[in-house]
Order: sequence, then C-alpha cells, then structure tokens
Amino acid sequence: VEMSISSPHAVEIAAKHLDEICCAATAVYPDECCGLLIGSGAGVVSVIEIRPSANLAADRRIGFAVDPQIQFDALREFRGTSLRVVGHYHSHPNGQARPSAHDIAMAHEPNAVWMIVPVDRGEVVAPRTFLIHRGGEYSEISFKVLP
Repeated sequence: VEMSISSPHAVEIAAKHLDEICCAATAVYPDECCGLLIGSGAGVVSVIEIRPSANLAADRRIGFAVDPQIQFDALREFRGTSLRVVGHYHSHPNGQARPSAHDIAMAHEPNAVWMIVPVDRGEVVAPRTFLIHRGGEYSEISFKVLP
C-alpha cells in the first residue's frame, strides 16, 4: 500500500548530480535531455541519485519521454525501501525556465518534482523546480544545491 505523500516545498540536490544534469542538457542541445530524480523525504525532498534516460519523444526539441523501462526498474528496485522516484528532470532548449504546455499535458503525478534546465544558445541558465497541479496550474518550489 502506497502511503500518501505530502506536497514537497523544497528540493535538495548534490552539486555533482546537478552538474551531470546540466552536462547532459548541453550535450544533447538543441534536443531535450531527461531522466528520473531518485530520493526521499516529503516536505523537503532530498535527491540522492539521478537516472538518465534516452529521450523517446517523437520530437525531442519540444518534448521529452523517459524510457518506461527505466521507470519500471526504479520502481521495482526501491519497493520496500525509503527511496522512490521523486520526480524527473529535463531540459528546455528554448531557454524557457517554466513548464511548457507539453509539460503540463504530461503531468499526471501531483507531488512529482519537475526540474527544468533551460538552455539558451547552448549555455545552461539557472535550473528551477516546480510542482504541476491538476488543472494546469504550476508553482515553483525552492531547491538547494548541496556540496
């Protein structure tokens, strides 16, 4: 039985994981990169691992799709532990640091963290984290980079 999880209001991520995400974002530019955020916690979510994925979207310049096998493997691996998939990351090659219409349409889990890494002309701009709510509203949540 899954316990209900309260909405996160902050995210913590190690600098090395954020660096890996930002490197992936610039490596595939002008396509979007994507992957899963693995961690624990409720109000403050601690990301302890990332799982990069190939972007399986039909148009990788305007959308992303995480490989379902990576999601399935993570769910199976962390069953019965305190770890879980807390959300995902992806890049926005158009430099926009907010959820796109495509992102909002794909948002099915109300407490999932959406980390968006804007890339403007091949350079990463400040990443931001969001919750996307039912009905298409979204709110930014703070994130802290840990050493």
